[in-house]
Amino acid sequence: MKKLNSKSYKKEELRNLQLKSLELLLYFKKICEENSLRFYLCGGCCIGAVRHQGFIPWDDDVDVFMKREDYEKLEKIWAEKADTSRYSYCRPSKDKNYRNLFATINDNNTTFIKTHQADLDINHGLALDILPLDGYPNEKYRRFLQIFWALIYSLFCAEMVPVNHGKLIKFIGKILLGIFRSHNIRYKIWSFAEKQMKKYKISDCENITELCSGPFYMMKKYPKNAFEKATNKNFEGYEMPIPTRYDEYLKAAFGDYMRLPPEEKRVPHHEAVFWDLNNSYKKYKGKYYCTEDK
Repeated sequence: MKKLNSKSYKKEELRNLQLKSLELLLYFKKICEENSLRFYLCGGCCIGAVRHQGFIPWDDDVDVFMKREDYEKLEKIWAEKADTSRYSYCRPSKDKNYRNLFATINDNNTTFIKTHQADLDINHGLALDILPLDGYPNEKYRRFLQIFWALIYSLFCAEMVPVNHGKLIKFIGKILLGIFRSHNIRYKIWSFAEKQMKKYKISDCENITELCSGPFYMMKKYPKNAFEKATNKNFEGYEMPIPTRYDEYLKAAFGDYMRLPPEEKRVPHHEAVFWDLNNSYKKYKGKYYCTEDK
């Protein structure tokens, strides 16, 4: 099985990947606008809109924020209003394990098989990541409980031992997954944990947080008023929404976001087993995913 790491992208290939991701983003925007759903470019795409008026030159995906209320509405709206033969809504459920903590919109006519998903029989189309924003409770003990349940959710929803968040978290994760081996039991745990972590309404809180982006980001606190409205910025020649007070969000999340990282870190961050922007992932089942060589 051929593995493509972040250094395997050629400049032209990466640009083609960005442009195909832009197609996906434009369709997502269309559905949101037609159904009064608000989203914001976040992470690298938000920085890209502010600093580069488009993709960060080495970025390889699209991430957006949605407040929890709109995030929960999206699944039904997508099923009823979107072209699901071309673009699929994918979210962790009792029946499907994506090893993601959030929903995605996947382009069914493309292939992007990530290394950590290559053994799964799932939609491997190029994906747009949708990250929910939740209320950050004002009381310290409620915030502590929210983080606790978010960590439990992350572990049992992904069903993977965390490897990039320190030895202690890795050790605890390995023990808990070893004790609770049944997928059904794991689903019951993460489903309960999700209800506990997201129960704090944004309207009742002074701040906002993101709980589905891993331990580092779930610790972040963003001012609620930074997300009260959206402002449009040029992104690859199109007007795209970002938080009105984006500077406060980006500084809280990334520090000095206008400074370019060291050159050695200017590389795509998603490793893929295989990708093909012109053919559906279904063509490659048994060859590049769900293979005997795992």
